Amino acid sequence: MSKYHLDYLEQLESEAIHIFREVAGQFERPALLFSGGKDSITLVHLALKAFRPGKFPFPLVHIDTGHNFPEVLEFRDQLAEQIGEKLIVRKVEDTIKEKGLREPKGKLPSRNALQTFTLLDTVEEFEFDCCIGGGRRDEEKARAKERIFSVRDDFGQWDPKLQRPELWNTYNGKIHKGEQVRAFPISNWTELDVWSYILKENIQLPSIYFSHEREVLNLDNQFIAMNEFVNLDENDVVTKEKVRYRTVGDMTCTAAVLSEATNLEQVIAEIITTKTSERGETRIDDRTSEAAMEDRKKAGYF
Repeated sequence: MSKYHLDYLEQLESEAIHIFREVAGQFERPALLFSGGKDSITLVHLALKAFRPGKFPFPLVHIDTGHNFPEVLEFRDQLAEQIGEKLIVRKVEDTIKEKGLREPKGKLPSRNALQTFTLLDTVEEFEFDCCIGGGRRDEEKARAKERIFSVRDDFGQWDPKLQRPELWNTYNGKIHKGEQVRAFPISNWTELDVWSYILKENIQLPSIYFSHEREVLNLDNQFIAMNEFVNLDENDVVTKEKVRYRTVGDMTCTAAVLSEATNLEQVIAEIITTKTSERGETRIDDRTSEAAMEDRKKAGYF
């Protein structure tokens, strides 16, 4: 009798598919948070494996800050249309107007923190009881604390001290009325795992993830793409560089890295040699304080 053997990527895939099916089985109105970035694209690919030939038991949901990269939004819409799944988009711009929120100021006025208001309003609007996200434990220390099924209270808030045990791949989705869960099927994956899986599965990505020439502002060795939201000072110098993105968020809070990598194999070779995490190297919003991510998550962030 031959032995059934899974390599490590197949094991991660199997675990993620199991988590997707647990979400579908335990919750009445789940949603998949989908931005058009590499992690959420990977989630869509895994969901296709988990549920095809049937339809997804949840819609795709994007909280659009209005500061997103155009290439990523275009890819988001194309993929949703290609797979024939429902895409719900809610705009932070609308929330700012409705709630009278204060627009951020400064050189890089990111709306990243304001996404929380729009997300919680969207959860309430559609009565979602679980939001599936692409967070991974290797990204940031606050995310390393979080369980795969992360319970949020009726205000969408996360308490890192109230985490449920998850033994033997058993996930407890029981919640009280008004509470929510955030589920993270690729929580145990690393950045290198994601890229290796994308290569193995031949998953298509926006061109922004590969080397291209772009006008950038060098801000403390972080390369910020020039766009209408960046407020330049007199002494700022804008140059053209060959860059790519390791992770994609707002144009005002995500930096590019210098790179010659034009294909997946070259990207993976760069990641293997790097000594800095993707968020550590590219996410400006995580530098506001030592606990920036944890503070946002406690308030209801992804």
